[in-house]
Amino acid sequence: MKIKIFLSFFISVILCGCTKEFDEINENPNAPENVAPQFLLANVISVLANQNTYNQGFRRSNYLAQFAASVEFERIDRYEMGTNSGYWNTLYRLLNDLKSIKNSERTNEAYNAVADILSSYIFSQLTDMWGDVPYSEAINAQNGIVQPRYDTQEFIYTDPQIGIQAMLKQATSILINTDQTIQGDVLFGGEPDKWVRFANALRVRYYLRTGKRLSDFSELQQLATSAPLMGSNADNAVLPYLSAIPNQFPMSQAALGLYQEYRLTLTADSILKLWNDPRMEVLYNPTQTSVQEGNPEFKGLKNGQNRETISELGIDLNDISLFGSMFRDVPDGVDGQFMQYAELQFALAEATERGWISGAVNDYYEEGIRASFDYYRVDLPEGYLEQPAVKLNGTGHLTKILTQKWLSLNTNGHEAWFNIRRTGIPNLEPGPDNLNNGQYPVRYLYPESEQATNSENNAEAAARIGGNTINSKGWWETD
Repeated sequence: MKIKIFLSFFISVILCGCTKEFDEINENPNAPENVAPQFLLANVISVLANQNTYNQGFRRSNYLAQFAASVEFERIDRYEMGTNSGYWNTLYRLLNDLKSIKNSERTNEAYNAVADILSSYIFSQLTDMWGDVPYSEAINAQNGIVQPRYDTQEFIYTDPQIGIQAMLKQATSILINTDQTIQGDVLFGGEPDKWVRFANALRVRYYLRTGKRLSDFSELQQLATSAPLMGSNADNAVLPYLSAIPNQFPMSQAALGLYQEYRLTLTADSILKLWNDPRMEVLYNPTQTSVQEGNPEFKGLKNGQNRETISELGIDLNDISLFGSMFRDVPDGVDGQFMQYAELQFALAEATERGWISGAVNDYYEEGIRASFDYYRVDLPEGYLEQPAVKLNGTGHLTKILTQKWLSLNTNGHEAWFNIRRTGIPNLEPGPDNLNNGQYPVRYLYPESEQATNSENNAEAAARIGGNTINSKGWWETD
C-alpha cells in the first residue's frame, strides 16, 4: 500500500506536467528545485529500501554474514569485494535529492528533519562500508566544491555540530515540536512520531556501533529510559514490496539460475538446528532430494568454495537447501528493510550486558526474540527460551544476544556484516577458496571514479586508514 502511494504521486506528477504549456515544461527541466519535496522523498525512500534489501542485503551482505553460500558465480562469497561503486554513486545521488528537498521553496521544517534522518542513515552506510568519505563538503558542486575532502569516520559520527548523532538528535527535536505535515512519506505515512522513534532507534544503533570508542553513555541511557523508541513491530522501519509489477521483490522475478545461487550455509544450518528454531522453515527450504524422498531436511553448504571444490567433494546441490519461498515464490513476501524493533531490543540487551546502560538484559533479549518470531509470523515454541543454547543462564550472554541479533538482520543490508566486524560474533570462518588470504574483509575499495577525479583527497584518506584494501579497519572497529 505504501508503494502504491508513491506510484500515485508519480503518476500525478506526469499527468500534471502534461497539462502545462510546452515552453513551461522545457524551462530548466533538470533543475531539482522544480520537483516538489513529496516526490523526492517518496523516491529516496523507495530506492533506499530496495537497494538496502535486495542489491546490498540479499545479493551481497548475505554472503558476507554467511546467511547465503554461493554454488558457482557469486565471488563475493570468496571475498572478491570490488568497489561496489554503483551503491556509492546511488547514495550520493540520493543525498543530492535530500538536499534538494531542503532547498525547495515548498519545503518545511518537518521535511527538513526527515531529510536529515535519511541523510544520517545514508552517511552511516557510506562510512561503514568505505571508511573515511566525503561528508562535510559533499554535495557542494553548486558552491564550487567538486573535489570534496574526506572526513574521518570519527568526525562523521561524533562532531557535535554536524555529526550523525547530532543531526539525528536535532531532527527528533524538530519533529517532536512541529505541527507541519509530511507528504510523500511512503515509509511512515506522514506520522512524525514514527520518524522520531526511528531516528532514536538509529541513534541506539550507532551508539552500539561506536561503543568501543566511547566513554560517556549518558545519552544512550537517556534514549533507553525516556526517549520515544520503537515500541513494537508496528513501528518497524520497513517498506513492503507488492504483488504487482513493478514493485515486487526482484528475486521473485529473477532467472531461476540466479535464485539457485543462494544456498543455506553450514553456519546458519548449525545455529538454527542448535536452537531447534522453526524460523528455519521460513528463511530456507528443505532440500529437493529430501522432499522427493518424503523426509524433508535442511542442509547447508560451506561458504567460500569454488565450483571445482564443490564438484571434487561430490556435493549434490539437489541435497542443499535453497532460500525460502518468501524470497522467491511470494512477490510481496519480503519487506524493504531499514530497521526492525527486534534489532533495537537486542542492541539494548547488549548495551545492558556490557554495563553501558542500566536495565534488565533478559527482558530486552527475550523481547527481541519474540519480536523476530512475530515478524516472521512464526509461533514461539513452548520451551524455546528455556533451552540452554538460548537462555541467558550465566555464561556466554553476549554470544547468545549477538547471534540472535545476527539472525534478525537477515537481508537487512550490510547491518549483520557491520555487527560481525564490530563484535566477532558469530565467529565466521573464511571459506577454503577465499581470495583474501584467509582474512575476513572489513570494507569495499574506493570507487575508481574517486581515484581518478578526486585523487588527492582520495589518496590522503586511503593512507589515513592504512591503505585502500578490503582489510583496512575503520575507526570504530580498530583494536
